[in-house]
Amino acid sequence: MATVQEIKELNQGKMNKSLDVFRVDMASVRAGRATPALLEKVMVDYYGTPTPVNQVANVTVPEPRTIIIQPWEKDLAKEIERAIMKSDLGLNPNSDGNVIRLNLPQLTEERRKELVKTVHKKAEDARVVVRNLRRDANDAIKKAEKAKEMTEDDAKKGVDEIQKLTDSVMKEIDSILANKEKEVMEV
Repeated sequence: MATVQEIKELNQGKMNKSLDVFRVDMASVRAGRATPALLEKVMVDYYGTPTPVNQVANVTVPEPRTIIIQPWEKDLAKEIERAIMKSDLGLNPNSDGNVIRLNLPQLTEERRKELVKTVHKKAEDARVVVRNLRRDANDAIKKAEKAKEMTEDDAKKGVDEIQKLTDSVMKEIDSILANKEKEVMEV
């Protein structure tokens, strides 16, 4: 027998997870400046295991358009270079054998607009996930009401609480989207 509170807490956890995934997704979108988050999805073959770059090297940003990667093991430099070239970042690594430098070129206006479209699509995907979670929670509440596990009033209150939760998560998605869009369009 699931109570409204249990359904709401379960749903809140799932919505927060989807929000976290969206945040990470937004951080990995390249804006005008360098950030270590750009490399979060770049995987290096580390002794047969795909491993994120930041777990096998120090990643620093000394200047707004430069990322420096210092592998912890010297022989990983070539692997890291290969992984960056294969990624969809469109960056060419420069290596001296010990340190890998990534210089981020200035984004063109056309590329910025493309990135904004990509960011909007990712935001819409996140919204769809949240709406699906809301629908699942509402279905669980209606099911519990039909099975006489909760009263009609409790069910109505639960649906309202789920809607409030959904609205707050949607607002957060919109806020993250607006910040990222501003960051991408910044020259």
